[in-house]
Amino acid sequence: MMENMNKVEERSDKLGDLETRAEDLHEKAKVFEKKTSKVMQQKRCENKKMRYVFIGIGVVVTIVIIITIILTVVG
Repeated sequence: MMENMNKVEERSDKLGDLETRAEDLHEKAKVFEKKTSKVMQQKRCENKKMRYVFIGIGVVVTIVIIITIILTVVG
């Protein structure tokens, strides 16, 4: 009987430890989720900036080509 009581106490301790570890893991998961949200937002912003740069370059190249064609036809 005493052995059973000891086993019950050990299991209770193990369950308490497991619960503590689960709570810690849950908190770390929340922190990770917040960090990933910030990183995703930063990357989205960087992608938007790069898209604007490429569009600007495309517009400039198109204008240069049109001007070159016009000057070639007129000249």
